[in-house]
Amino acid sequence: MITTDVCIIGAGPVGLFSVFEAGLLKMRCHLIDALPQIGGQLSEIYPQKPIYDIPGYPTIKAQELVDNLMLQIAPFNPSFTLGERVEAIDKQGDGSMIVKTADATEVHCQVVVIAGGLGCFEPRKPEIAGLEHFEGKGVAYMVKNPEKFRNKEIVIAGGGDSALDWTAYLADIAKTTTLIHRSDTFRGAPDSAEKVFALAEQGKINLILQSNVVSLNGNGHLKEVVVAGKDKNSYAVPSDYFIPLFGLSPKLGPIAEWGLNINKSAIEVNTLDYSTNVERIYAIGDINTYPGKLKLILTGFHEAAMMCQSAFKFVYPNQHLSFKYTTVNGVNAF
Repeated sequence: MITTDVCIIGAGPVGLFSVFEAGLLKMRCHLIDALPQIGGQLSEIYPQKPIYDIPGYPTIKAQELVDNLMLQIAPFNPSFTLGERVEAIDKQGDGSMIVKTADATEVHCQVVVIAGGLGCFEPRKPEIAGLEHFEGKGVAYMVKNPEKFRNKEIVIAGGGDSALDWTAYLADIAKTTTLIHRSDTFRGAPDSAEKVFALAEQGKINLILQSNVVSLNGNGHLKEVVVAGKDKNSYAVPSDYFIPLFGLSPKLGPIAEWGLNINKSAIEVNTLDYSTNVERIYAIGDINTYPGKLKLILTGFHEAAMMCQSAFKFVYPNQHLSFKYTTVNGVNAF
């Protein structure tokens, strides 16, 4: 039995930052993640993707952010269980809980924090003829190593932040980079859209709007994507790799069976402290929902800080938060 103060389900950036906030309040943390490595989606899906909305960093790569968070929480000595999925939470008579994984690991804690991002997730696959036939043979649903695409002909489809950011990033790596979007406006950040339009005007990328990829062709490996515009006329675009970026399809998995209030595959929380309807269980990051929710890492960091202030009362029921300025293991704290 592992004993800790706070058990965090999810070792992505928001879960990691929770360790820091909890550590400042002298609460110990154990993190559990179904993935075999720390970092959540950042490490698993797009470790080399640039991130632009972290305070103090004009740009930082996803894996670099994870590495920095690990350095930040090192003084608080968190422990980890990786490659195991949480299956159940058993409430004890004194209010504490035992978190159980599918591999029989048990963690006794006072507070559970669900920071599981999108939960169990998989890429949304567009309905394109030949798509599954070319998976692993030119079709990629994520960019783990951009160098794989150096001097290659790349076609990206999508209109969100990932499609915009990867188009801008791969423009300097690929032989040709083409972005195809079904509309003439983008869902992603306006600044990212402006960068893509500027690259198109400079001739550094090919931008095809109001069009869709309708089929893929090749012989053993992808050779071209077939594009159709509003007029329904189709034409082929040479392509070594096709990257459809239409987001992720969330699946809560066992979390859905824990008696939590669920709204469209997300956990409803009280914005006062990001607590759920079950006492001592909190949900932070992309896995929660409330009016005005923004799915940003920055938002998750804020939620983590507020959550820890509330969780303190369960870990130290006879104490009050002290705001005296001190130093904890070399880390400045209040």
